[in-house]
Amino acid sequence: MELGFIGLGKMGMNMVTRLQQGKHRVVAYDRTTDLVKQAESVGCVGTASLEDMVSKLNPPRTVWIMVPSGPPTEETVQKVASLLKSGDIIIDGGNTNFHDDVRRAAELKTMGLHYVDAGTSGGIWGLKLGYCLMVGGEKEIVDRLAPIFKTLAPEDGWAYMGGHGAGHYVKMVHNGIEYSMMQGYAEGCELMSMSEYKLDLAKIADLWMHGSVVRSWLLDLTAGFLKQNPTLDGLKGYVQDSGEGRWTILDAIDKAVPVPTLTSALFTRFRSRQDDSFAEKMLAAMRNAFGGHAVKKRS
Repeated sequence: MELGFIGLGKMGMNMVTRLQQGKHRVVAYDRTTDLVKQAESVGCVGTASLEDMVSKLNPPRTVWIMVPSGPPTEETVQKVASLLKSGDIIIDGGNTNFHDDVRRAAELKTMGLHYVDAGTSGGIWGLKLGYCLMVGGEKEIVDRLAPIFKTLAPEDGWAYMGGHGAGHYVKMVHNGIEYSMMQGYAEGCELMSMSEYKLDLAKIADLWMHGSVVRSWLLDLTAGFLKQNPTLDGLKGYVQDSGEGRWTILDAIDKAVPVPTLTSALFTRFRSRQDDSFAEKMLAAMRNAFGGHAVKKRS
């Protein structure tokens, strides 16, 4: 198939490379010209602007957008939509809030355009292993795009989730579960690192990958980096979040569904960004006030 592709970052570049390996015609654009040249080096047709990209596609056109969520995606969708014609398709493969998908799909429909939301998981390993794709939109349009999804995904690695927003909704919950899994592994490993047994955490993580009920790809990656750096020297415990965990919690609140593990994992990420927590200084001060317990002063 043929498609335009916008956004050649770490995931985007690997995705267009995988699409080229699948013999699709990819017309690529990024604001960074060096990335466009890199895409050309793997077989893509490079373009200098969105207008140039659209002009090099044959109707009905398909354009995949892979840029940061929020305003960058919104602006790109609106700009591309203004260049397309009735019957063309826009795919958003980023981490978009599913509410925005529903709104965009309705807006684009008035222009005769189709909208597909493709929740994409696989990170920097997707080029080699493939991307898990959770796809939402009109089923007829999704079925038409199946060759693209089959190339990007491993075997049985993509599926139709439902109407507009369903793909990104499932990806949102997927990322919330990911937060919880990561937090569980991190806490368990911290406890073992304090053990009197001087445990080899890399060896344990690798062991658990063989038949254990807690085995996973995340654990496999954990074993790998612990082998390289057992004590994680040089790393700062600052953990960012990209938004999906927050959206999952808000959706859970709306539905009155308890998600305490996910909530704790997200709040732990917030705490990781504080060099000196005001709340914890408050705790120390209260213990001193009611019980005369010693407090430590900053030097």
